[in-house]
Amino acid sequence: MSKRLKVGVIGAGIIAQVMHLHFLRELRDQFEIYGICDISPENAKNNADVYGVTKVFTEWEDLLKEPIDAVFILTSGTHAPIAIAAAKAGKHVLVEKPMCFSVAEGREMKKAAEDSEVVLMVAYPKRYDPAFSRFKDEVATVREPRLFRVTTFEAPFWPYVKHYPLTPVTTPPSDKLEIWKVQTKESIEAAIGTDEPFLSKIYHLVLLDTLVHELNTTRAILGEPDVLEFVDFSESVLNAYFKFSGISVVINWIDLPGFTKYGMEFASYGPEKRVTLTFPSPFLRNAPTMLEIEAGEVGTPRSWKIEELTSFEEAFKNELRAFYECVIEKKKPITTAEDAIRDLAICQNIIKCYQDKKPISNPSAI
Repeated sequence: MSKRLKVGVIGAGIIAQVMHLHFLRELRDQFEIYGICDISPENAKNNADVYGVTKVFTEWEDLLKEPIDAVFILTSGTHAPIAIAAAKAGKHVLVEKPMCFSVAEGREMKKAAEDSEVVLMVAYPKRYDPAFSRFKDEVATVREPRLFRVTTFEAPFWPYVKHYPLTPVTTPPSDKLEIWKVQTKESIEAAIGTDEPFLSKIYHLVLLDTLVHELNTTRAILGEPDVLEFVDFSESVLNAYFKFSGISVVINWIDLPGFTKYGMEFASYGPEKRVTLTFPSPFLRNAPTMLEIEAGEVGTPRSWKIEELTSFEEAFKNELRAFYECVIEKKKPITTAEDAIRDLAICQNIIKCYQDKKPISNPSAI
């Protein structure tokens, strides 16, 4: 029988309930949910009851004193203090995106994990989707690519989760909530050099909460960007223009709250071939990611389109399996701390580019 990892789960909100706790239970041959921690006592206890967990905590420091192998950090806000303390305590760490709020915090997390020789893996589930690998392979066959486009259609998430048997997510105690707000504000200000409300909101709720996925996936396909040419954004739209090895790359994020139709599209366009990957809502379990390949016959009206459903495997579940292998077999994650720090560098530089109205070379450099 393989070794089961004793895991402490920190944060019992929506994503913990919809994905992590659910699939940890499915992977019970590899994981044991040892304890659940949440600053809201009701959140911690309710989920512990649902998953048959006896150890309940409201302070993550107390959980780290327990005989666990790893922690899953699924909280809101910067994850740096918890991740650094966990690494120093000898615990392996799976941390939800964004891994933290700044390059400086990320470096501290990376150093703590390296010093303690523990795994620090960042949760970018799209990288563990089988359709992603297929898309990457197909993009490599596009000759003379003219444009790489990323478009995210943001939509209300509640219709995607209300069918799950979730426990109510209660508001934390007011004193702890206030501490969280102060820590978040300070971390964001340190990252972007201002406490201006509009820029802080874009950095936190658009760039860190959403676009780190798009940036990480694009980098995994094309490598590092040569230049961030231009950015423009409002509270409901963000457009960023890059060059990756001479290829024009445009990333568009649009908030469309009028109805629930989420989508995240990655597309590569060449003279002879077009390839598109469309991710479903990240809150839907086992919803397939669709790959579309278009081509045709030059000089004629003949063209064709192939729609490929690669797999019904859940990327979140594959991510957990990958974390387990990294810990047990001492493998390096494909979504490393350094990888995620580069995404944070781009996020910080998007704010800087907007402020200075100037292109930024090597925006992912750390």
